[in-house]
Amino acid sequence: MKPVETSCTRLDPIDKAGLEELIKSGKANPNVIKTLKCKTIAEGRFRHANYIRNLPAYIVDEPPTLLGDDTAPNPSEAVLAALGSCLAVGIHANAIAQNIVITKLELELEGDLNITAVWGTGDLSEDKPLGFTDIRVKVVLESNADEATQKKLIAHATKYSPVANTILRVVNLEVS
Repeated sequence: MKPVETSCTRLDPIDKAGLEELIKSGKANPNVIKTLKCKTIAEGRFRHANYIRNLPAYIVDEPPTLLGDDTAPNPSEAVLAALGSCLAVGIHANAIAQNIVITKLELELEGDLNITAVWGTGDLSEDKPLGFTDIRVKVVLESNADEATQKKLIAHATKYSPVANTILRVVNLEVS
């Protein structure tokens, strides 16, 4: 599915005063940990409703090739979407902090995944890497900054992205 093409003279900016207050608060309280929550409820077949805060359900499903009904992104696609959105937020916030005006910001993500051992029920005959082995992100950024500044902006946002760091490092996981 091709994304809807849009053009604008300026990406709607976030509230710079609010951003500055968030930056100030983060520097004043550098050890604050926030616990995020999600409740996942199986609806049948491979469709799941995920409840986060008081938002409408975020639906996750599987495509027909994985026996789903293709009503929503699958879990691995949701990971790519989370990564793309997190990087875009970081790029946008840092651009605002640096007085950079963005006129276009698009991220194209691809991830390589071996699904032959699907859910531990498929081909388990040899050690297979589980999860993404490679993720590629192409950032299309147009702004009033030069290319070198844009590259630094993207690198900085990637370095400080919570989702990118979750993918890049080992995370303690407890399932009970």
